[in-house]
Amino acid sequence: MYCYFCKKNIREVDFKNTEILSKYISKSGKIKAREKTGLCAGHQREVSNAIKKARIMALLPFVAK
Repeated sequence: MYCYFCKKNIREVDFKNTEILSKYISKSGKIKAREKTGLCAGHQREVSNAIKKARIMALLPFVAK
């Protein structure tokens, strides 16, 4: 697997782009592990921080419905 963001040449992960971020959240609402997402370490960290920021801004839910 290759990192999605490296392949698309995306430098920064935007917390407002909830369509992309929702791919990296499990059905129970947890952030998926790097082994399952296939992201590199740097982008996994950015995705994790972006998801947390989006949750605080009420763009993504903390728990599954």
